[in-house]
Formats: sequence, C-alpha cells, structure tokens
Amino acid sequence: MAARSVVNNSTSSAKALWTEYKARKGDSRWKGNGNGVAATRDSKLTVVERVKCDPAFAKALLDEAVTLFLNGEPETARLVLRDLVNGTMGFERLATLTGKPAKSLHRMLSTSGNPGMDNLSMVLRALGKRLRVRLSGRTVKAA
Repeated sequence: MAARSVVNNSTSSAKALWTEYKARKGDSRWKGNGNGVAATRDSKLTVVERVKCDPAFAKALLDEAVTLFLNGEPETARLVLRDLVNGTMGFERLATLTGKPAKSLHRMLSTSGNPGMDNLSMVLRALGKRLRVRLSGRTVKAA
C-alpha cells in the first residue's frame, strides 16, 4: 500500500495545479536548456509567487511534500518544502517559530539535507498553521 497525506480543505483543483506544476518542472522548454526555447523566468521564482497568491496551490504543495516523504522521495520533498517556506513565511520567520537558526533550516531543506523527525515535524507544523490546514495520513492501495 502506498501512503498518501491528506490536507483538510484541499480541493481537486489544487491537485490539478500540482500536476501542472510537476509537468512544467519536467518540461525542458521551461528550463532553457538550449533547445531553442529560452526560459523566461526561474521556475522557483514562479512557484514562490504562485504560492503567495494561490492558497490552494500552497496547500497542494504541502500535501505533495508530505506524500513524497511518506513514499520514499525525501530529496524532492525537501525541495518542495523549501519552495513552500520561501513562498509563505520565509526562513527567518520559520526560524522564529521553530527556534532553529535560519541557516540550519536552509540546510535541512536542501537536496543533501537530513532533517530529523523532530525538526521535520516542527517545519510541517509551522507550515500547517500558516496555511490553516491540519495534516492527517491514510493508506491507499497502490496502483
């Protein structure tokens, strides 16, 4: 069975937004990799701006980050959480809420980060409060 997080009050449209985000992130046209189509802006900047103006998208990112952790993809989950922190409260505010230095939080949420469960729990709790959601988990049969 695969694990799946459930963010209360998230809508199916938020899932569609997340699917669109993943598709674009993997699309070489958005990366400007020399295939003749130049990137017009940094994808991280786009995500951060979208999180700031679209609460449903922010909730979908939180849901996906938790799901990625539960399904064994912690590197990607940390990067999604990093974008989410940048778009919602910033690392300085997160540092205040968690009692951890901002620099340590940056390292925790990097590709090579290795946050302990206590630290990860604090980050998820702070993001949940900021987005006004409650996280819960359930199992679903894998396809």
